[in-house]
Amino acid sequence: MDVKSRNHLLMHRQALEKDIKTSYIMDRMISDEVLTLQEEEKVKQQSTQKERAAMLINIILRKDNNSYRSFYNALLHEGYRDLAALLQDGIPAISSGNRKSSTDGMTSYVKTVLCEGGVPQRPVVFVTRPKLVDAIKQKLCCLGSDPGWVTVHGMAGCGKTVLTAEALRDHQLLEDYFPGGVHWISVGKQDKAGLLIKLQNLCSRLEHDSTLSQRPPLNIEEAKDRLRLLMLRKYPRSLLILDDIWDSWVLKAFDNQCQVLVTSRDRSVTDAVAGNKYEVHVESGLAHEKGLEILSLFVNMKISELPEQANCLVRECKGSPLVISLIGALLRDFPGRWEYYLEQLQKKQFKRIRKSSSYDYEALDEAMSISVEQLNDNYKDYYKDLSILPKDVKVPTKVLCILWDMETEEVEDILQEFVNKSLLSCDRNGKSFHYYLHDLQLDFLTEKNRNKLQELHKNIVNQYKKYYKLNTPVPSEEDCMYWYNFLAYHMAGANMQKELHELMFSLDWIKAKTELVGPAHLIHEYVEYSSILDQKNSTVRENFQEFLSLNGHLLGRQPFPDIIQLCLCQPETSEVYQQAKLHAQRETGAFYLEWINKKSLKNLYRLVVRPHRDAVYHACFSKDKQRIASCGADKTLQVFKAESGERLLEISAHDDEILCCAFSADGEFVATCSADKKVKIWNSRTGQCMSVYEEHSEQVNCCQFNNRSGQYLLATCSNDTFIKLWELNKSCCRNTMIGHENSVNHCRFSPDDKYVASCSTDGRVKLWESRSGNELKSIEIKDFFRNADEKPDDVEVLVKCCSWSGNGDMILVVAKNKLLLFDVKTCDLLAQLVISHHSTIQYCDFCPGDELVALALSHCSVEIWETKKVCKSSDAVLKSELDVVFHNGEVMILAIYNQKHLQLINGNTDSVIIQTAAQESPISCCCLSEDLKFAAFGLENGTIKVLQLLDGKVLKSWEAYRTSVQHCRFTSDCQTLISSAHDSVIQVWNWQLSECLFLRGHKEAIKDFRLLENSKLLSWSFDGTVKVWNITTGNTEKDFLCHGGAVLSCAVSPDGTKFSSTSADKTAKIWSFESSSVLHELKGHEACVRCCTFSPNNKLLATGDDKGEIRIWDIITGALLHFCSPITADEGEPTHGGWVTDLSFSPDSKMLVSSGGYLKWWNVTTGESLQTFYTNGTNLKSMHVSPNFKVCVTVDNLGILYVLQKL
Repeated sequence: MDVKSRNHLLMHRQALEKDIKTSYIMDRMISDEVLTLQEEEKVKQQSTQKERAAMLINIILRKDNNSYRSFYNALLHEGYRDLAALLQDGIPAISSGNRKSSTDGMTSYVKTVLCEGGVPQRPVVFVTRPKLVDAIKQKLCCLGSDPGWVTVHGMAGCGKTVLTAEALRDHQLLEDYFPGGVHWISVGKQDKAGLLIKLQNLCSRLEHDSTLSQRPPLNIEEAKDRLRLLMLRKYPRSLLILDDIWDSWVLKAFDNQCQVLVTSRDRSVTDAVAGNKYEVHVESGLAHEKGLEILSLFVNMKISELPEQANCLVRECKGSPLVISLIGALLRDFPGRWEYYLEQLQKKQFKRIRKSSSYDYEALDEAMSISVEQLNDNYKDYYKDLSILPKDVKVPTKVLCILWDMETEEVEDILQEFVNKSLLSCDRNGKSFHYYLHDLQLDFLTEKNRNKLQELHKNIVNQYKKYYKLNTPVPSEEDCMYWYNFLAYHMAGANMQKELHELMFSLDWIKAKTELVGPAHLIHEYVEYSSILDQKNSTVRENFQEFLSLNGHLLGRQPFPDIIQLCLCQPETSEVYQQAKLHAQRETGAFYLEWINKKSLKNLYRLVVRPHRDAVYHACFSKDKQRIASCGADKTLQVFKAESGERLLEISAHDDEILCCAFSADGEFVATCSADKKVKIWNSRTGQCMSVYEEHSEQVNCCQFNNRSGQYLLATCSNDTFIKLWELNKSCCRNTMIGHENSVNHCRFSPDDKYVASCSTDGRVKLWESRSGNELKSIEIKDFFRNADEKPDDVEVLVKCCSWSGNGDMILVVAKNKLLLFDVKTCDLLAQLVISHHSTIQYCDFCPGDELVALALSHCSVEIWETKKVCKSSDAVLKSELDVVFHNGEVMILAIYNQKHLQLINGNTDSVIIQTAAQESPISCCCLSEDLKFAAFGLENGTIKVLQLLDGKVLKSWEAYRTSVQHCRFTSDCQTLISSAHDSVIQVWNWQLSECLFLRGHKEAIKDFRLLENSKLLSWSFDGTVKVWNITTGNTEKDFLCHGGAVLSCAVSPDGTKFSSTSADKTAKIWSFESSSVLHELKGHEACVRCCTFSPNNKLLATGDDKGEIRIWDIITGALLHFCSPITADEGEPTHGGWVTDLSFSPDSKMLVSSGGYLKWWNVTTGESLQTFYTNGTNLKSMHVSPNFKVCVTVDNLGILYVLQKL
């Protein structure tokens, strides 16, 4: 300390010891970092006030010049102006040339200027926010040498004061722009008397080295004049900082042509003063990592060592610096209370998060309520109405216009007042304004108005009903999305059971909402509000929830499906079906279909979603069962809620197809691996990429985490035949397992992490020891396919994946389209399941607990199955080859059941009339006689049998072929059976006389044939030819060389004069029987033309191709009349969901039905779609349509039979 300063302290020591109270003075000196807590404690130990003052002076005498300045400023701030005047001549001079750095990075010059100006020191725990600090500096520089105002504004506790003080710790800024110094005044909420005291203290501080002592100003006007003269004459280039301004009238006392920085919660506080004005908005929350950094500094721990509650605390308070600092300070004193303070924050118990820092308010709720209390009474009521706004939602102005029954301009004026006072935030992007509350503000409002919330919710619902009456919001209105997302939330909040029932169980509401936002949000609402919806019984809610869960993948399609038609597929006892039936009956001219045999169908699915635009390769649960991750050919990683299918994350994760994904045991990470040879680790909450591994030399097929939390170990396997183990904190693999002879497709840790199972293209499942990498056991999966439904030459069995049961006793293995369940110890097969004959299972995963299995299938969907049903299921399904006879209003169906049985089914009653015994070989085709007396069927071993339907007795059997029989049909007299196989010969077998005629002439396998009149037969072949045969003589009557590629279908015109042919060469042709010449070649299809049919009026031909397109042609001119295809289609998906496989016109030729990925009905005149029926499976091979066009029968690739009748 300078001698001069020391002498002044000694000279006036007696007066100082007599008058000062040390408590508040020491608080300021501690904040200036010139007095330690130990020194404060030493002063407090003295017994009298005079002794405490003497001890403080003794301590100051042993310190430097900064201690003297801090003591002097403390006297001024605490009202000891007379005592401060005694010391002002001893204040050490400031040397602006002294640039020696101090320990905290500031120069001595900066430290001295800020200390003299009363600028607060950095808080004990401080983290940088450089962007905001630089923004404040930039605005201060904008002032230049002109008078003006910089307003730093934001909500309570966002860090305005700390950031402003930090911006002033810049030597260059102070020296270049404010060489006259800075003067900090903490204003706060003041009346006129309080403001006068603040002004008197400031004037006294600025006059400290005047030779003549002046009396304090007696009123605000006098103080304003004196301050103006001091700033202009004595401090012409200085900065005045007014911290925590509440009222604009306060600023008028400082409006004296100087440069002022203001911190305030009110953005508009400078509206009442003149001069240049600049603004800096301080965001309400810190970045997540910054929040964790503050907590780590308070509790003296590394960020990586913080408990999980730290992440939750930062997320819960949305990064509020105030809340984090308050809780951090509390945790410093009570380090075991992480869970307690998190619970208080979640329960909105703000009073329990009490002052433990230098912040001005005793508790968190006080800091927020003080702002609200400054509003006038009318505005308080409007602000109270915001208590029911949902969290994290930007509310359009129109919603509040409806709530308050006001014009837009009036509402915007009210809300702008809240925005100006940092009580509300506004998003001004787009055509209209959207408003939202910070979570803490909303929590505070909710807690404060807890007893009024139900009434407030009721009010907004009533205002909505008053405005919209019986209508629903239309998408073009700005408020539309708000009501669809949150009307049910408000009804539930108001406990309006009747209104909520009417809304949630309304098909009109469900259709409108799902079309806009998809089904996930509705499913969540059914679960969330089940306690209200289920007060009478839960059946209706369960009906609607099940409908959305099972049809969510369809409700996300474009164009949006007919929801009434989807609802008609529900069980007849379902409320969903009953409402849909009433809708369908009321709509005149609409086309709807009743699935009349649906009673026998039982859904195994729990949820079906469509997260990807291409094939799904993998799906897995998080350990808490709340989330599912999936990945696939579209190169994205998707994370969605298991309950509703709501999407949480979508990441473009790799440069090639993603083959596998896996959650870590604690759910914090997701691993992905790809055909690009890379393995990546992602933060499952934020989507941030944490690590990339690149040691595999070929595509990486699988990645799996171990099962223990805390210790992260990842197993990966590749086409390079290796399995590798990785520790996440290391950049190279820990272990490599060698033993497979071919690509390794999958690997998985056992539940206790002792073993790793691997599956390979070499047909084996191997078990390895995790620690040593040694092979323990090998299971030959090929052995379990010997008696399965496989072709004799199909010897390769690719083992796709495996999954351990929770106790480690069983392992579930996937090969092709089958699930195989093994006992780990004995390697015995416990159960098996065939999913379908055409789909491929890409992945299986036990949900934790073993009661659910998630399956990813090749047709872009994720399915969740109940394991009890899976293990009891078998391959008891129908094959797609069937025959149908429509007779006297009845629908009689002959179908192949469970591969080796034949069933005659009454489609009207869904009852099985006859079921044959199991045949010696799988049945490959079947047919019915028109009189329903006989049935015939062909076997894969080449045998053909004729069955009497009356008693199910086999009348005749004929070993016709060496290969599988493909087609068989009775002639009209039922005495002759015509058949074809995988060869070029057609057999005409008079089964009653046991005589057979062979039609030889085609050079390649027969594709199909059709009976004509007068004992004629039309056949077409893969050799590109079409032939007409006389089945009595066996002679070829006409031979047409139709196409360069295989002929895929033929149709005959109603008048019998023409036929059409379609081919793999992408063309269709119309031929004349009489002249044997081509009449028209129909070009334009971009894929194989697979089917065709003539219209009954003999004017039109319809053709369908493998791209999903249907074209309608004029028979006379060959001109293209219409395209039949949806307006839009999902990316990567054919427009008909696959190939168009069959076509049929209505009797009046005005409608057309087509089969493919699903069934569609079309308006022939316009080419527009009239209706779509989505089957559970896909790949409909054919369909049978009744002559009156009212019934349609088909089977999907899951073996499910559909008998559809027009309503």
